Amino acid sequence: MKAWLAFVLDPRVRGGDGRVVASLLHHSRECGEAVKRVGASSAREAFAWRGSRAELAPAPKYSCRRQFAGEWRGYSRRGANDWLLLATLLLGLLLSPLAQAERLKDLASIQGVRTNQLIGYGLVVGLNGSGDQTTQTPFTLQTFNNMLAQFGIKVPASVGNVQLKNVAAVSIHADLPPFAKPGQTIDITVSSIGNAKSLRGGSLLMTPLKGIDGNVYAVAQGNLVVGGFDAEGSDGSRVTVNVPSTGRIPGGATVERPVPSGFDQGNSLVLNLNRPDFTTAKNIVDHINQLLGPGVAQAIDGGSVRVSAPLDPSQRVDYLSVLENLEIEAGQAVAKVIINSRTGTIVIGQNVRVQPAAVTHGSLTVSITEDPIVSQPNAFSGGQTAVVPRSRIDATQEAKPMFKFAPGTSLDEIVRAVNQVGASPSDLMAILEALKQAGALQAELIVI
Repeated sequence: MKAWLAFVLDPRVRGGDGRVVASLLHHSRECGEAVKRVGASSAREAFAWRGSRAELAPAPKYSCRRQFAGEWRGYSRRGANDWLLLATLLLGLLLSPLAQAERLKDLASIQGVRTNQLIGYGLVVGLNGSGDQTTQTPFTLQTFNNMLAQFGIKVPASVGNVQLKNVAAVSIHADLPPFAKPGQTIDITVSSIGNAKSLRGGSLLMTPLKGIDGNVYAVAQGNLVVGGFDAEGSDGSRVTVNVPSTGRIPGGATVERPVPSGFDQGNSLVLNLNRPDFTTAKNIVDHINQLLGPGVAQAIDGGSVRVSAPLDPSQRVDYLSVLENLEIEAGQAVAKVIINSRTGTIVIGQNVRVQPAAVTHGSLTVSITEDPIVSQPNAFSGGQTAVVPRSRIDATQEAKPMFKFAPGTSLDEIVRAVNQVGASPSDLMAILEALKQAGALQAELIVI
């Protein structure tokens, strides 16, 4: 593996015979298990060197029998043998499992290789009377008239405001993936911006989709797929399921212009971590440098790593296909407790710990009841019958036992202790906030 990667990165052989690169990569994958069984002490026995051509043939006692043949220009027989030995050693390390390791492609993305947002404004027609009330949405009628004018149709001014019930003004947005080429299609989302009740059964007219720079990158058109529906009776009763004013068109936009990515420019690439972490960045640098040699990867900061890359675009693709599948041990996440005060949802991270603390959380319930009574005066007393309010106040407090957290209490112990006292989510929120204020909660408390 390292022989192939070093061969690609070596400036003396850049742009050389691509078959050597591709075949060695294929052979390394096919014969990986055989090399792993051979071990470092007898790695040379797995391959044979013959003449001026490198024929990597596993020994007959191993299952892998595929051969690789290619010219190693500028390399001596001794140098090639050293490369092969080093490749087998590092390939054995590469195949050894890592504890809690993740693929590099799941931890980081390549700078410049990104999704771009597109937006447009258009009309949906063909609605069954559920479109905009154009007397209340003049922009819909204006857009409709502008569209007719492009086809040489001019609406007389004497007509005034026409009530169109089968037309709706909509906004369209889409995500343009990296490396999208002209002619490819992307999915789009269509949303009503007027007072249309439903877009079900409608068709989007041709609409240009623009990027933040104002250029048109795609053109959208097609029939909508709406997951919701809206029904209304003559007596005013109405039933609505999901959101009928929004729909999607799978493959509804055709890409017209690519977005430059800068992927094939320069002699290096920058990997941006999805979750910045100094430990993860260090592990990525160490793993790549162990595979390719010192100085190939350098950490820019806790969220970025610069990696040397081949100049040839095809070799760069092969190179990244290997790097993105490297197993990297990610750093442990910061201890966090997330509280959603609106829904009562509480998420406690795995690394949350609690310092020694004793907690008791009582529940005081105060009930006020109004029982009005009728005051009836005695006969011949001259009084009048009256309704007199009478209030009854009851206060009850449930006995809650005190529970104590030992040093370094984990997540499971926190949940178990809180459940034992029958605390509700709101009670747990109050307990966690109190622990944070007391300095006993070793985690970041986030309320959303």
